Amino acid sequence: MTDVLITAVELADLLKLEPCVVIDTRNPDAYAAGHLPGAVNVHEIFTFLATSTPEGISELKTKFADAFGAAGLSGKETAVIYEQSMNSGFGQSCRGYYLLTMLGYPKVKVLHGGFEAWSGAGFPVTKDVPTPAKASFAIVPEAGDILIDAKTMLAAVGKPGIAILDVRDVDEWIGDSSSPYGKDFCPRKGRIPGAVWLEWYRMMKPTAEGPRFKSKDEILAECATVGISPTTPVYLYCFKGARASNTFLALKNAGVKDVRMYFGSWNEWSRDPSLPIEQGLPVAAQVTGKAA
Repeated sequence: MTDVLITAVELADLLKLEPCVVIDTRNPDAYAAGHLPGAVNVHEIFTFLATSTPEGISELKTKFADAFGAAGLSGKETAVIYEQSMNSGFGQSCRGYYLLTMLGYPKVKVLHGGFEAWSGAGFPVTKDVPTPAKASFAIVPEAGDILIDAKTMLAAVGKPGIAILDVRDVDEWIGDSSSPYGKDFCPRKGRIPGAVWLEWYRMMKPTAEGPRFKSKDEILAECATVGISPTTPVYLYCFKGARASNTFLALKNAGVKDVRMYFGSWNEWSRDPSLPIEQGLPVAAQVTGKAA
């Protein structure tokens, strides 16, 4: 498959060759202080909290199809999404990639290393705010299969062959905190029963220029530590679908064929007392060569 990640140098070339819409996911203050020339600020890519009811999913699709259309995406342009750096925005540029993919947008790239990679390479930065021509693109309903709801996640609990992958930080995984917004932001702490854990940071490694995604083979090696192979169906979750979007990009880029995300994630799951959770320290899974 074509690499979703694009370097600053590759992006500088691409901008000269074909129509692109560049989308800045950072907060408005960071955007105002300086951004890529022509970039449109769509911060709600990061902030929006979704629910996985039919109404919630419909609202999610409509909201972001409108927002991306307002930024100038018609389906003909390549969407290029960036955040500050790969470890400062909890995967927010990847969340934009996930949302566009879920809507069926044909061409999406993520700037590898984010704004810092672009400015660090000496490329121009501006404070000018563009006025994009509003556009619209057709939502592809089948593309939405990569988004699963709470009911689908519940049906996967205890089902052999499906890996439920939790990519949250360690304090959330062991049930010490309910969210990155504070220990008690959600009513319950813990994890989805039977989940395996790969902290989202493990998809990346430090470089002299800041964090970058690991190679495809390195990512597959990380997956193998929890019994995930390229043919294992993977159901991802985090707190609100940002860190899991970072992992979604990593796994898809590495060739894991069937990766879906429970976008409501822990923010939704923990608020429904009818949904089961595991609490306390995780017990060791039996070593069988497969995900527990």
